[in-house]
This record gives sequence, C-alpha cells and structure tokens, in this order.
Amino acid sequence: MKISLLLLFAVSTLHSFAQDQFGKAYTRIVSDVREHSKAYTNLKQATESLGHRLTGSDQGAKAEKLAFDLLRSYGYDVRYQPFDMVSWQRKSLSVTISGKSVKSVALAHSPVEARTESSLIDLGNGLERDYAGKDVKGKTVLVYLQLLPGSATGTKNLHRSEKTAIAALHGAEGIIFVNAVPGGVLLTGTASITGDLIAIPAVCIGYEDGMALKARLQKGDKLSAAINMQNESARVKARNVIATLKGKSKQKIVVGGHLDSWDLATGAIDNGIGSFAVIDMARTLKQLKVKPKRTMEFVLFMGEEQGLLGSKAYVASAEAKNQLDDIAFMLNFDMTNAPTAFHSSREEMQNLYREWMIQLKSADSTFNGNVSFAAGLHSDHQPFMLAGLPYGGGAGGKLPNNAGAYYHSDKDVFSLVDKKGLEQTVMLGAALAYSLAQTPQIPAQRLTDDAIKAYLERYGLKTPLQVSGEWRWQ
Repeated sequence: MKISLLLLFAVSTLHSFAQDQFGKAYTRIVSDVREHSKAYTNLKQATESLGHRLTGSDQGAKAEKLAFDLLRSYGYDVRYQPFDMVSWQRKSLSVTISGKSVKSVALAHSPVEARTESSLIDLGNGLERDYAGKDVKGKTVLVYLQLLPGSATGTKNLHRSEKTAIAALHGAEGIIFVNAVPGGVLLTGTASITGDLIAIPAVCIGYEDGMALKARLQKGDKLSAAINMQNESARVKARNVIATLKGKSKQKIVVGGHLDSWDLATGAIDNGIGSFAVIDMARTLKQLKVKPKRTMEFVLFMGEEQGLLGSKAYVASAEAKNQLDDIAFMLNFDMTNAPTAFHSSREEMQNLYREWMIQLKSADSTFNGNVSFAAGLHSDHQPFMLAGLPYGGGAGGKLPNNAGAYYHSDKDVFSLVDKKGLEQTVMLGAALAYSLAQTPQIPAQRLTDDAIKAYLERYGLKTPLQVSGEWRWQ
C-alpha cells in the first residue's frame, strides 16, 4: 500500500511539474508576441509590395520567396517543395441576360475560351435534389452560392466546385452563381474539384442582380444567358515553403496555412492572417530557443485555392517516402482570427486540451473559450484527415470588420485586419504547437482505413467527398 501511494505521489508530482513547465512556456510565448510580433507589419508590407498571391502568377512566386526569406532570417532551415499544377488567370468576361449586361467575375479553372448562349433556368441551391424532374441539358443554370433562406431544415450546402460538377453532369451549358452578400459584392474561387480546367463556364454575379433574375424566372419570364470569356492557363510549378525546427524524435508536428490568395484583391484575410500568423509562430518559438521533443515543420502551402494542391502534394510526398506515420498532428490556420480556445478533429484530445487551456488562460485571460471538436472539408487539413491523421487549430474566434462578407472578393484588403486578433492567433498557435511537440504522448493516433471511413460518415462528409470523387470506399 505504501509503495502504491508513493508511486501515485510521484506520478502526480511529475504531472504537475510538466503542466507547470507548460504554463511557464505559455507566459513566455504571450510576452514575446506582445512585445516582438512581426505578423501585422509583415502582412502589411506583403499586401503593399505584392498585391495578390495567386498561385502560378509572378506575384505568387514572389510570395513564396518572401516567406522563404522571412523564415530564413529567423534562423530556420528552409526549403521549397515544388509541385506541378495547372495555372489559371482571367483575361476578359462579359455576361448578358436577354441582351442586358450584368456585372460578373469568372470562377477559376473555367475554360480558356467560352462563348455560350442559351435559356436560363433557376436551379435553387444547385444541389442534386434541385435537378429532379428538370431538363437542363444545353441550358445555363442559375444557382445560389450558399443556401437559400427557407431551405429545408437539415439541408447541407456543397462547395461551388461540387455544384459546378453536378451542373456539368446534368448537361448544363454554363452556370451562374448568385453571391449571398448584398451590396454587389462579387466572389471568385475555383469551380474545379481537381485543379484542372472544367468543361463549362462558371461565373458569379451580385446578390441584387441574381435575386432580380430569380424573381423574373419565378414569374414565368423567358430569359436567355450569354457568357463570353477568355482566360489563360498553363502547366507550371508552384512551391510550398517549409521551415524545420528539429526535434529529438522523427515524429513531427506540421503547422500550416495557405500563403496563396485570389487575384481580385490582396488576400489580407484569406489567408494573410493565417499564413503570416504561422510565420510569426515560427519566429516566436525560434526566439524563445525552444528545443522540441518532436520536430516541428512550419509549412506555407500554395495552391490551396485551386484545390488544396500544395497540401495534397505534401501528403503525397510523405506517403511516397513511407513517412505518413511520422506526422503526429497537423495544425491548420485558415482565416483564423482572435481564437479563444483550441480545436481538434479528434475527441481523444479533450483531456489534454482542457489541461492546456487552464494553463493558457492563466498566461492570458483572453483565452477563456471552450475547446471544440469537429471535422470539415475544403482547407489544407483535408488531405491529412483523409490519410487518417489528427488535425486542429484555433476555436471561438471571429473575423474582424465583417470580413467574412468579403471572402474571395475585391474587398479583401489590409484595412480589414485587426492587429490584436492576428497576434492572438500567433499566441494560441505557438502555444498549441509547443504543447503538441513537447507532451509525452498524443492520444489521437493515425486511423486505419476502415476507421477513416467510419469517422467521415459520422461527421456527414461522405456525400461531398462522393461528389468530388474523393470517396475511395464502396
């Protein structure tokens, strides 16, 4: 009995010591970011000197070099990870409805050239169920980008690329998306699931124009749509940027965010606040001379906007080298701002997360949120998740200055960025990355293939993955 009590006391003391050490590290991280963070100034300079960061463009290549040089200046071993992709850049576009010009933007990976004219048909949300009993072959479909108000409870939206794939499968000649944001805001983004060119032209028009067209169609007006577009495309090489903080173990923590942006503005929110936060997390941990147990890799992914191309290349490279099992955890920061707690895709992390949150809150009372557990698609965590790997990031935050309304638009500019919120992301991300690198055991392990299937079904991800062709199970 005495031996058992002594053993219990020793384990309890060791646990308390470990947690106390984490608490001290969190305090140092918070202090360094408050006093020395460069995320805000680096992002400001990048938006001013580069403009957008479209993958495959000259600005995209300059962004890769800028990130490389920043990380190297902080004392990192930095390397490029090249991958092949199909680049796409817009040239010209006109959309007319029954002879009247409508303001619009092309969605990426639309054809290099398209000239269509056909009757316009309203397909509501553009989900498979909306096509039932309707002949759309040779017609242009009008589709709401989000979910229409009044949609049936439980209706799940699909990505614009998946809605485009459904339209093409049903024989549509073109697709016109109606943005959900009032004020004539136009949204761009890829309409391709694979990153290759699609077969039909895809464009976006503003909310007011789109709802007016829907009203006319509902009244029975016969409308025609003409789309005339030209774009440029070529096979090019893009590069992920990887900075390594070597640990004692070959196990690694991947801390990532996509560096690329669309070309209508400067991508300050999507994903400047995420990628430049990741760069500053790396700076912070290097400044504090952290010597991690697990290796830490800070990865700036390119090609996320064109179909998660950089993160897919990273995972494919690890798989080819038989190194997927070396990845213990992936952290993804995509449009993360002012997080108040930790997030994970795996509930096995809840006990550790809650212990770490108590320590982080002691270092800075801003971090007072509840840890969260969920899974989703359409960002750079997805290839890691499909390989069975756990991922996480920040939870409880909110985008500044109504920035969510300007996602992928010409209004995504630096004036939307909130310095305090950006630095809060750096603090939380550095603390979480440090904890995952240092903790003796990470409870969430890589899933088997059967377990991945069950996991994806539990989170309702089977249907969108089937539409995108990424569901590999029967």
